[in-house]
Amino acid sequence: MLEVLMIEDDLELATILGEYLKAHNINVTNYDEPYTGMSAINTRHFDLLLLDLTLPNLDGLEVCKKVAKEKHIPIIISSARHDIDDRVLGLEYGADDYIPKPYDPKELIARIHSVLRRYNLGKQSKEPETSILPFQLDKGSREIYLDNEALNLTKAEYEILSFMLDNVNQALTRDSIAAHSDSINPDSSNKSIDVIIGRLRNKIEKNNKKFILSVRGIGYKLQLKDD
Repeated sequence: MLEVLMIEDDLELATILGEYLKAHNINVTNYDEPYTGMSAINTRHFDLLLLDLTLPNLDGLEVCKKVAKEKHIPIIISSARHDIDDRVLGLEYGADDYIPKPYDPKELIARIHSVLRRYNLGKQSKEPETSILPFQLDKGSREIYLDNEALNLTKAEYEILSFMLDNVNQALTRDSIAAHSDSINPDSSNKSIDVIIGRLRNKIEKNNKKFILSVRGIGYKLQLKDD
């Protein structure tokens, strides 16, 4: 069953759509607050984001822009805003499709499957995997596996871990790490890197395994063998 994250503040609509889609093997988890919805992407796997634009606390276009920059998930905007500028901005910010409300749920299902077909086709057109045991790095699909299990990484986490895997057992400065991540704000790069490294450690260091070492006065090192 497909897992869809919906960010929609019209709870009646969300309930109706959720029930309809579930009958067609699409499970929907809805959040009516955008920040809560975005946080959910870090804790659960979702195949697609269905996003409203008129939301409390943060406009849906900004949500789209942020999610597209930081996550690897296809986005369909579902909105009653018919202005052409909203459509253009949504697509420019990273949405894969834009469906104006009101619409027939059958069309929504067709668009979901269409977007996922294109997304999965893009993942199949990939570069060969690189094995750096116990990791496997697949730059074509932008996925990293640990012990043959895919890691659920944000865009920034992927960029940093990918760079470290390209430079195994080498001490890397924070500046060099920041230079290889489009997701890090240069004005707060050191703090951002420390936070992201902390998240990576939580995701990859299990059963007393230590992979990412702090190198005093320099930065970090991904160690996969004893020096």
